[in-house]
Amino acid sequence: MSQGQGFGFGLGKMKELTEAFKKAQQIQEGAKQLQEELEQMEIEGESGGGLVKVTMSGNQEPKGVTIAPEALNEGAEVLSDLVATAMKDAYEKSTATMRDRMELLTGGLNLPGL
Repeated sequence: MSQGQGFGFGLGKMKELTEAFKKAQQIQEGAKQLQEELEQMEIEGESGGGLVKVTMSGNQEPKGVTIAPEALNEGAEVLSDLVATAMKDAYEKSTATMRDRMELLTGGLNLPGL
């Protein structure tokens, strides 16, 4: 390391780092707000043409299951499959929603040197 160059950062690099830290702080605040939004969301998955519906929050917390009376006529095994399929549908929708929101939140993050 030559004298007078510090850690190899010029003033321009310091400005970039400062901006990156500001952006990271904004993202952290946004992530906290996003977490609260996801907790309040109700995302519905379904199967059997709506015979079974599962509701989850945006962060995959189960909220409820609705089973149409006609679904009971299908028998336990079919009903189990319908519930599992509806849960998977709700989970996939919830995951996609979370991923999309995180991409919006972090879209402009550009950390120099990383």
